[in-house]
Amino acid sequence: MRNTDPLIGPATKRGHLKVYIGMVAGVGKTFRMLQEAHELLAKGVNVRIGYVETHGRKETHALLAGLPVIPRREVFYKGKRIEEFDLGATLLLHPQVVIVDELPHSNAPGSKHEKRFQDVLHLLENGIDVITAMNIQHIESINAEVERLAGVAITERVPDSFLQRADEVVNIDLTADELIERLRAGKIYDRAKVESALRNFFQADKILQLRELALKEVAGQVVRKVEQEVERPRQFRHEHFLACISSNNDVAAKIIRKTARLANYYHSEWSVLYVQTPNETPDRIPLDKQRHLLNNFKLAAQLGAEVIQGQTGPARPAAGFLPLRILTLERADIANAILQVVRDKQVTTLCIGKPRIRFWQLILRTNTFNRLLSAMGGNNIDLVILS
Repeated sequence: MRNTDPLIGPATKRGHLKVYIGMVAGVGKTFRMLQEAHELLAKGVNVRIGYVETHGRKETHALLAGLPVIPRREVFYKGKRIEEFDLGATLLLHPQVVIVDELPHSNAPGSKHEKRFQDVLHLLENGIDVITAMNIQHIESINAEVERLAGVAITERVPDSFLQRADEVVNIDLTADELIERLRAGKIYDRAKVESALRNFFQADKILQLRELALKEVAGQVVRKVEQEVERPRQFRHEHFLACISSNNDVAAKIIRKTARLANYYHSEWSVLYVQTPNETPDRIPLDKQRHLLNNFKLAAQLGAEVIQGQTGPARPAAGFLPLRILTLERADIANAILQVVRDKQVTTLCIGKPRIRFWQLILRTNTFNRLLSAMGGNNIDLVILS
């Protein structure tokens, strides 16, 4: 199909995506990207700086010298002048390679895309290679884990599916001692901010855990790349996870994120199932629960899941819901709905939330759970109960 965007020419092959990942700010992601830009320029490659944020770091800023820079787009928002990455100018110039820093950034209102990672996808679809960078805490499925670890909310997030599209993912690694030494030397933040940083994010135990997350993520990307490009016997690619959620917003979001991490770790397909009870039909479900369900369906889709809605009667998803695969049931039977999807999707691992009542009471009193256990035991299906 021909392009209809007036800013760009005929469609070309998809661009190559390289992502530098770090455990925290200051490990040297931007520095390494600029080094690579100089190396490419020396080889005659048409490379340009689309957006780089040096944060006033002298060593990093010095590397901008001699590199062709695409001027930033000026936007006035709430009376302030903001400088943004200029997607339109980049498409017109159409370099072979463009450097785009601060990947999780939210664009100013009125921009072509809401998020910068969407700008990057736009460049890739138009045949431009992109080198970009982000910190591990901005990955969607890790978000809740990092918030617990760091004690701060991470609002800027990138979906896991973006990283899964990357051709290369490179970890920029430092030990905790090296990173703290750089911080104390004023190479990461202004000296006035050093003590505050040391009391918060830049603590050795937190850095170590973030480093572990970064190393695991990059290792997982390498394994996924091998599985995509190296032919394996069919029996090695049979895992399929199924996350069962309810309209309980907090629990459902946690189940989705944790199942996404499990599926990513095992490089397997996964699905999310919501079974609509008679009390949650479109004409009965409260609006707040309806919004929560919509947000959780979107989250699951962003993280790479197939979303399935089971319901009684005709397929009538509530207004505004995503296009889903609708599973119509003869009666309000949650166990049958789950087992039907387990059979259809050849599920190997079922993920559910932690029961609200004691585990032994659930086993003794809940017929649904008993039937699930019996069916799974006879079909070699694993059950994971997520906290």
